[in-house]
Amino acid sequence: MLNQTSVIEFLLLGLTNIQDQQSFLFAVFLTIYLVNVAGNGAILMIFISDLRIHSPMYFFLGNLSCLDICYSSVTLPKTLENFLSTHKAISFMGCISQLHFFHFLGSTEAMLLAVMAFDRFVAICKPLHYTVIMNPQLCTQTAITIWATGFFYALLHSIMTSCLNFCGPNHIHHFFCDVKPLLELACGNTELNQRLLNTVTETIAAGPFFLTLLSYFYIIIYLFLKTQSCSTLNRALTTCASHFMVVIIFFTPVIFTYIHPTLGSSRDQEPSWPTCTVWSLLFLIH
Repeated sequence: MLNQTSVIEFLLLGLTNIQDQQSFLFAVFLTIYLVNVAGNGAILMIFISDLRIHSPMYFFLGNLSCLDICYSSVTLPKTLENFLSTHKAISFMGCISQLHFFHFLGSTEAMLLAVMAFDRFVAICKPLHYTVIMNPQLCTQTAITIWATGFFYALLHSIMTSCLNFCGPNHIHHFFCDVKPLLELACGNTELNQRLLNTVTETIAAGPFFLTLLSYFYIIIYLFLKTQSCSTLNRALTTCASHFMVVIIFFTPVIFTYIHPTLGSSRDQEPSWPTCTVWSLLFLIH
């Protein structure tokens, strides 16, 4: 099915149209981006160069660092450009590409966080079987599977969205291209796209989140019932704390954006720019 849209570009309205706030937001988001790339790049380089830490935990941590660099690079460079530009345009194909890679990397990270939680569950609750269960072959196959699943899930969204007819207006009430704002601009029936978004996206988001919470539930039960040493308990909780914080920071905006019930038009529900900024920061600082 060929796209018959008359729109050749979209205008990203961003977080605010107040000029005085553009420079401040540019500095904030640039700082976040540089810290994100530098921090995750350092983790990735250490993992690649130091053979002593090629354990399953660090293997998945390396995948997470790579994802975080790519994830922020999908939206932030264009956002930074728009903060300094008066014409905040993005081409139709550029918008669809941004949508694809945003959902590809986001869904992959959601599944990866669940796998990392399972890795911690095995390491803490079944330490004698850890090297057998989390063997290098399984870790590699798991990583390939979640990357491939995320790619084809996002491809489904991008193809379905690109096949819609966009006849105007072309103003996106967001700072990057996402499915929900684009569906609002489409001319014609978007019921199939909405069902895809509600069903598949909620499954991709809620499934890994539930599995992550389940893993931590068993970890906590095991630690308090089986562990007699306070030092062992503290060490285990410290190991899990950083990952659990990333889970909360990542899934909180996902749940509020994609899983909460939609009542009426989202334009009517569009939050003020400070609220948008909070959600945006939560997406990016992890």
